[in-house]
Amino acid sequence: MDWNSAINGFEAYLMLERSLSPNSIEAYIRDIKKLIEYLNINKLEISPLDINFTHLQEFINWINSLGVAQRSQARIISGIRAFYKYLMMEDIIDNDPTELLEGPKIGRKIPDVLNYEEIEMILNAIDLSSELGHRNRAIIETLYACGLRVSELIDLKLSNYFPDIGFVKVIGKNNKERIVPINDEAIKYIGIYINNYRNRINIKKDNEDFVFLNRRGKKLSRIMIYHIIKELTELAGIKKNISPHTFRHSFATHLVEGGADLRAVQEMLGHESILTTEIYTHLDTTYLKKTILAFHPRNKK
Repeated sequence: MDWNSAINGFEAYLMLERSLSPNSIEAYIRDIKKLIEYLNINKLEISPLDINFTHLQEFINWINSLGVAQRSQARIISGIRAFYKYLMMEDIIDNDPTELLEGPKIGRKIPDVLNYEEIEMILNAIDLSSELGHRNRAIIETLYACGLRVSELIDLKLSNYFPDIGFVKVIGKNNKERIVPINDEAIKYIGIYINNYRNRINIKKDNEDFVFLNRRGKKLSRIMIYHIIKELTELAGIKKNISPHTFRHSFATHLVEGGADLRAVQEMLGHESILTTEIYTHLDTTYLKKTILAFHPRNKK
């Protein structure tokens, strides 16, 4: 059995027997495709029936090295477990390779935030003379300018990009739309990328409207964004555990530190609850200390 056949059967099982929503099914399939992407990148021609515990452990180590958040890792492992549970139920395999697989211990640690100087270091690490340099610069600028989730970035469409008025229309969770401002620097580098590089690509059918494309003219994958950021972070000499979500978190933190209204930040991030925004837009202890020392009446002379 090849991967396509196994995934098709799993998809039918999730829809017919578990009655899951299309969004939930898509999330499960996406987790399996991450495993396939790992195998392809490492040139491992292994069928779903021949995957063993060692392969899966190395896959988890790989996504961890990319900076994938622990909660996301736990969700991916859960999806893969469900896939192999299905194969066991259908008597397609005799042994479950996920049986001993352990997920990360999820704590409540606040993720790392980049300060403005570190963001500039990452931007300066991009080689603009390289083939994909301007695309990667536009990607980082957009992540930080708009606070997008990685899925929102790769799904960003030309038809939802309005540089003349400085806004992008974002399709967030549960297909909820929101309008987010985009700054001049991001617009500048997106323009350079579109007008001088993207227009030279042989764009594949059904990918014409996506802003960011790979060399083959297809929409970028989530894993590729992780790769780009991991490489740039290393080049910049930054030791923090950085992922695409770090730019979203930094975007929100810097806005709040600068005095932005929390409700406005909530709207830009697309959070349904203000409580979620409060978690994402924590203020670091250094900033809090400076604020208290500056404004507390007992510290004023």
